Amino acid sequence: MSAVIATGLGTTWWHYVVLFAAVAASWAGVPFIGATVAGAAGIAASQGELDLAAVIIVATAAGEVGGLIGYDIGFRWGRELLDRPGKHQARRQNLMAEGERAYAKWGGLAVFLTPAIVSGTAKMRHTRFAFWNLIASFGFAVSVTASAYGIGKLATGHHTAHDILVLFVGLAAGALIMIVFFRHHRRVRAERERNEPETNERP
Repeated sequence: MSAVIATGLGTTWWHYVVLFAAVAASWAGVPFIGATVAGAAGIAASQGELDLAAVIIVATAAGEVGGLIGYDIGFRWGRELLDRPGKHQARRQNLMAEGERAYAKWGGLAVFLTPAIVSGTAKMRHTRFAFWNLIASFGFAVSVTASAYGIGKLATGHHTAHDILVLFVGLAAGALIMIVFFRHHRRVRAERERNEPETNERP
């Protein structure tokens, strides 16, 4: 298997460079680009243009590196960015407040739910963030690329039981992440609605 991955990397190395850069940028704070490129890489793997194992490894490594960059930005300059006046200041402060509530409730699992810059701003311990961010990166890589791979195989009509299993694993990983996210979102919204009457009653 390692020989196959090495061959794929040797002939299409620039695809993996683009994948790494896009996913790292996304985990550092640039929205959407990472999932889009990772999905495209998964489809390319389904057509034999890339190796799925290599795609997952590269996307996981990129998520870890990008997350650490975002964490470092938040750790160094997060409070300055948070307090900077502007039309998005309230949104940034709300995001930080939600992140802190997530850490209090979920601990390390909150890394799945909040941007890396929030973890840095909240001064989450570096080693703890690195560990949970690696797990989150792997979950992201598997859910997006494996799902795209399976869908690509099904779309061509040339699929095996193994391809169906890959699709199932990808969808299951994505479903688990989404369940955790929506449970957190509902809890945050419920807490906000409970706090609003108290705020309105104050003179």
